[in-house]
Amino acid sequence: MARDDLAAIYRDYIACLNRRDWPALGQFVHDEVAHNARPLGLAGYRAMLERDVREIPDLQFHIEMLISDPPRIAARLKFDCTPVGIFLGLAVNGKRVSFHENVFYEFRNRKIRQVWSVIDKAAIETQL
Repeated sequence: MARDDLAAIYRDYIACLNRRDWPALGQFVHDEVAHNARPLGLAGYRAMLERDVREIPDLQFHIEMLISDPPRIAARLKFDCTPVGIFLGLAVNGKRVSFHENVFYEFRNRKIRQVWSVIDKAAIETQL
């Protein structure tokens, strides 16, 4: 798969997340997806995203940096949002916070098969 093709698939995946189009998630995410070495499967991955949206109703994913090197994507995502309660063990409780996530994806058959993610929790702590 070409770099531009993989980057386009990833941008469509992010748009799917921002629309909360959960039924379409299977177009982008492999049935056997794993997140940070935890096998979740598509249903578990969807449940994780749905939980995130319940905890952060105004959650929107913004691509700040994107590197495509098939079959992998590296991205820096920016968030400016208002978690309603406890987030990452922190009592955010409706305060607006900004932070980044550095995430790597590995694709198989044009779908996300592996996700490795690190959220900048320290950035949130400094805002509380």
